[in-house]
Amino acid sequence: MSDALHLSFFEATRDVFELMLDLEKISETSGGVQRATDACGNLTIAIGVTGDLSGDILYVFPKDTMLEMVKIMSGGMEINEVDDFVTSAIGEISNIISGKALIALSEKNVTCDILPPRVIQSSDGTCAMPLDSSTQICTEIGSVGLEIHLQAG
Repeated sequence: MSDALHLSFFEATRDVFELMLDLEKISETSGGVQRATDACGNLTIAIGVTGDLSGDILYVFPKDTMLEMVKIMSGGMEINEVDDFVTSAIGEISNIISGKALIALSEKNVTCDILPPRVIQSSDGTCAMPLDSSTQICTEIGSVGLEIHLQAG
């Protein structure tokens, strides 16, 4: 199941990034993510999951990546700081990715619901939540960390 789970979330992320952000070069690296700035998020979105699987999906966003994402979503509006608008937009993207992944899993008879996004933000430029392992999704505008912490419910 872990391969199907991982694949569902990667494909959902790729599809949402292609559709909402018009990104084309989306790849992933897994296991042994470097603890560089891009592997350390200034904002982490945690999406809770209940049902056949329970736990959290963590999306770790470096500041530069999320500001570029919101710039694209807003039609080019220059944004220099992470504010409520940015955290809301990034939370919504994470929510959409999670929902899309869980719909794909439902086709494999895994029934789950998602909870509202929880924002974990760094206030001093350090990691809001460092990546422990899992996956780094690389795009032409930066990387996003993805950690799947789900267990059979």
